Amino acid sequence: MDYRYLGRSGLKVPALSFGAGTFGGQGPLFSAWGTSDAKEATRLVDICLEAGVNLFDTADVYSNGASEEVLGAAIKGRRDKVLISTKMTLPMGGGPNDAGSSRSRLIDGTDAALRRLGSDHIDLLQLHAFDAFTPIEEVLSTLDALVRAGKIRQVGVSNFAGWQLMKSLAIAEKHGFPRYVAHQVYYSLVGRDYEFDLMPLGLDQGVGALVWSPLGWGRLTGKIRRGQALPEGSRLHQTADFGPPVDDQKLYDIVDVLDALAGETGKTVPQIAINWLLQRPTVASVIIGARNEQQLRDNLGAVGWALTPEQIARLDRASATVPPYPAFPYHRQEGFARLNPPVV
Repeated sequence: MDYRYLGRSGLKVPALSFGAGTFGGQGPLFSAWGTSDAKEATRLVDICLEAGVNLFDTADVYSNGASEEVLGAAIKGRRDKVLISTKMTLPMGGGPNDAGSSRSRLIDGTDAALRRLGSDHIDLLQLHAFDAFTPIEEVLSTLDALVRAGKIRQVGVSNFAGWQLMKSLAIAEKHGFPRYVAHQVYYSLVGRDYEFDLMPLGLDQGVGALVWSPLGWGRLTGKIRRGQALPEGSRLHQTADFGPPVDDQKLYDIVDVLDALAGETGKTVPQIAINWLLQRPTVASVIIGARNEQQLRDNLGAVGWALTPEQIARLDRASATVPPYPAFPYHRQEGFARLNPPVV
């Protein structure tokens, strides 16, 4: 397993990390998309650790806290061998202070997460979304207190806009608060919006990307192909509306290239899609999820080899996205940016 520094921090994380959203199985689909209990989760954690995957990502809203509880049970007795990343900000109840990033929410939420995880610290705490109602100074000063108390060690965010992240970094620097070193983002061959604003920001400011949904909401599993109906049991009908739309023709063009590369490399379609991400700038770790051992072992096969530059270029061309203004068309920035992801 390859280990990479998480942004501008001294923490090393594995190139692949495990998403524990499949643990618990309580609540609506977006909050619970698996049913792994403690026994099943323990087996998946065993496989991860054998492969060198020691970072496990969860959130308080996943299965209404049950994901953290199951993860805590699965790592019991080996806390020193794992890194735990969890998130908070999204609603955990109907009360007036059950959502957001207020001082009250972050302090109470951290204590609750620690209890569910059975741990005395969280290695990486991420804000699950930007809270526009709480002053950034309040958010960062609270995170600073939690770091000083030893309850959390690194801080990051998820799903922030560029200006939200940059403003937070500027305020952190002004007051000496902990800087965000991670941004958990959606990024895949069928969703490359991350490249046009957030990736250059991350490169410039030392914020590493933790990639979620690397297979594009299940579109790049190898089960969806041109001229074929969705396979029986596919969850895409249920999950598609949660993510950005993808043009069918573009999807098929990408899958055609993935299929061709699978034939050339002997790798599976998901392995190729994940390997492409691992070679992108700022990507510290790709979060893989698995509802069973077979899925996990297949995803683990995405490391230990690399696509060639020519193969990457073919995927780049098939998945190219027209960048939004001002990157295109009137104020093209390719000649001035430090980072120039292929867009044509």
